[in-house]
Amino acid sequence: MLSVLICSTPIHGHVVPLLAVTRHLVEQGHRVRFLTGERWRAAVEDAGAQHLALPAEADYDDRDMNGAFPGRAALSGPKAMRFDMTKVFLAPLAAQLDAVDAALSTQHTDAVLAESLFLAAGAFATRPRATRPPLVYLGIVPLPQKSRNTAPYGLGLPPRNGLTGRIRNAALHALAEKVVFAPVQKDWTRRSASREFVMNWPVPADAIVQFSVPAFEYPRDPAPKNLHFVGPVSRPIAGEQPKPGWWDELDGGRPVVHVTQGTLANQDFNELVGPALAGLQHEDVFVVVSAGGRDPQTLPPLPANARAASYLPYDELLPRTDVMVTNGGYGGVHYAMAYGVPLVVAGKTEDKIEVTARVAWSGAGVDLRTNQPDSKRIVDAVRTVLADPRYRAASAVVGEQIAAAPGVAALERIIADLVDGDPTGTSGSGGDPTGLAVTP
Repeated sequence: MLSVLICSTPIHGHVVPLLAVTRHLVEQGHRVRFLTGERWRAAVEDAGAQHLALPAEADYDDRDMNGAFPGRAALSGPKAMRFDMTKVFLAPLAAQLDAVDAALSTQHTDAVLAESLFLAAGAFATRPRATRPPLVYLGIVPLPQKSRNTAPYGLGLPPRNGLTGRIRNAALHALAEKVVFAPVQKDWTRRSASREFVMNWPVPADAIVQFSVPAFEYPRDPAPKNLHFVGPVSRPIAGEQPKPGWWDELDGGRPVVHVTQGTLANQDFNELVGPALAGLQHEDVFVVVSAGGRDPQTLPPLPANARAASYLPYDELLPRTDVMVTNGGYGGVHYAMAYGVPLVVAGKTEDKIEVTARVAWSGAGVDLRTNQPDSKRIVDAVRTVLADPRYRAASAVVGEQIAAAPGVAALERIIADLVDGDPTGTSGSGGDPTGLAVTP
């Protein structure tokens, strides 16, 4: 039996994938403690783990991020990214690390698992390996690690190879590290004692476990030896959500367009849902809207060809969906591609700028490269995706890899290998416990 400590910032899109990890490990008989925000106590305990509350100075309610962090709402672009990195993710580092140390002091722990923006893990990774348990990075956002053929994380630029590509990438990395994020890096170095660039903190982790597949991630040159793709761990569960009363209307013969702003960035439905409804009302399609947990009455008025619900049974909706229009949440995009659904994406905040860029790079959909597209752009993109089978084919390629991915079972084996002393977590597995190739 393993004893693990899972660490997460108190943000919905970060906690939920780790709850799936928790459930699997608990079902396999392992002991799990989960360090995160107080509002997640019931969910953690329902998953079978012991909840450990983050200190107050590291806890907040992500349902009102702008209220929790005054001044955030007025920012955009690099200024918004610097604010989030400094105020939301770096400021709690010391309190997070104290909580990790307190947890380790009270119970034997075989491994610490931390998600992408639990930045105390970056400081934890700087400690000598003999003084700490193995650290496993859990990739719940696109890979941020620096490489010669990729641009800096956060720019939404596709990779570029060759001499000119490497010159471009090197120049952009220098600009990002020395100018754009110089204040963030200074703060990170002071708080963490890490020599890595802040977005590159997972490099010294004992294993990098990415909740995706190679077909949806930029190749790295060189590829980290401790990188493992295991596929998305949060997947639709049959019967998890009830069917709304209008469900039978899905069989009307028209293409089905699913529109959603996810479960977090849905405070203003006029960013995407509103213009999508306004534009698609004149199309011969059936529009299905998810309010992401909010009351459907808060949605803009629904035209005659649209229906909505607070949540929808994705395991039954997505096999019937012809196009998904979304702001680019990492989990939701993977849900769609798991069923080979092509995408129209519009998101540039948080990690969404990198998710949407990968949608375009993989060929699985059209990236509108904005947070607030107008109705015409949405309609044009939906028409393009419906008319060109290559988008569905590309999404299906990713979906095939997702279907073949081992999920949390591979993570469990990686942890066990690290505990047994294999530094890359690949003993007895032919060097690739995921069964998915990592393309250099």
